[in-house]
Amino acid sequence: MSILVTGSTGAIGTQVVNGLVAHKATVHALTRNPDKASFPHGVRAVAGEMTDVESMRAALKDVDTLFLLNAVVADEVTQALIALNLAREAGIQRIVYFSVQNSDAFTDVPHFTGKYTVERAIEQLDLPATVLRPSYFMQNDAMMKGALENGVYPMPLGERGVSMVDTRDIAEIAVASLLRREQAATPLPREVIELVGPDAITGKDAAAIWSETLGKPVAYGGNDLVGFEKNMASRAPSWSAYDIRLMLARFQSDGMLPKPGAIDIMTGILGHAPRSYRAFAKETAAAWKA
Repeated sequence: MSILVTGSTGAIGTQVVNGLVAHKATVHALTRNPDKASFPHGVRAVAGEMTDVESMRAALKDVDTLFLLNAVVADEVTQALIALNLAREAGIQRIVYFSVQNSDAFTDVPHFTGKYTVERAIEQLDLPATVLRPSYFMQNDAMMKGALENGVYPMPLGERGVSMVDTRDIAEIAVASLLRREQAATPLPREVIELVGPDAITGKDAAAIWSETLGKPVAYGGNDLVGFEKNMASRAPSWSAYDIRLMLARFQSDGMLPKPGAIDIMTGILGHAPRSYRAFAKETAAAWKA
């Protein structure tokens, strides 16, 4: 019995691999460069890419559970559907798929609609899977150290609120979902789990929390999406910058709010309440000072 983790070297995948190892699971980690990858003792690094069909066939050959996480890239849907179909061919009936909150609602945002396309395939093919729908990662804001220390919270979240989630809560629930499916005597029914934080954070809320945490004024940078896209496009592909701009536009118009009962479901799985943005900010600021 073994679990293949895709996206194994990323922010979420790394935590999932570590969490599975802590539970003594047998883990295969998909990576482009096994010789350069650093995994815990006992993890089998498996060479492969999602668009390389033969490498994926080989990676799926000796596993019975799949954690399917692929990055937000231009061919994301192709990658995911190839992996899903190859998993079916391999007889894998234990799957956890990493989607996004509001995948079914934000139809104008490319990577949201792409992930929902994969969700629809899981449903139509009647695959026994857990679909995880995480909100915006709190840890994304740790990359704003320079701006925050200069007194500006620059992410244009708007005024509706975003239920940001801590990546540690995401990883814990991903691990729990994988282990539950792995250890079940028969394939479990399909389910969708929304992964959110306990508070709906607006741009002004985030600025106020950082002001309190850093002990100095931090202002909200405002809702300028044109400027945000231009700045992001200077360091990322233009399609990616525009994709994120469209996502932020939906944050501003609709918010990113949890469905009723989402926090209770998460609390039951985690054994503790989801972590708050305020707690994340305090931990992050302390780490910056260390």
